[in-house]
Amino acid sequence: MDAIKGYLPFLIPLAIAQFALLGYTLYHILTHDHYKRGNRTLWLVVTIVLMGFVGPILYFVLGKEDA
Repeated sequence: MDAIKGYLPFLIPLAIAQFALLGYTLYHILTHDHYKRGNRTLWLVVTIVLMGFVGPILYFVLGKEDA
């Protein structure tokens, strides 16, 4: 338990950044209609299943339509 307390100063900001990125990604998917690849349902599933940084980053690299 003491080992976890030593990592908390690093884990808490990382968790906050992860959920902020997830929230922004979900917002962006739900408010836009056009994607480079796939559709809204695909990107919602990918983002939620790969909830860490992987899903949102995949969306912004592969799915987000440049406006």
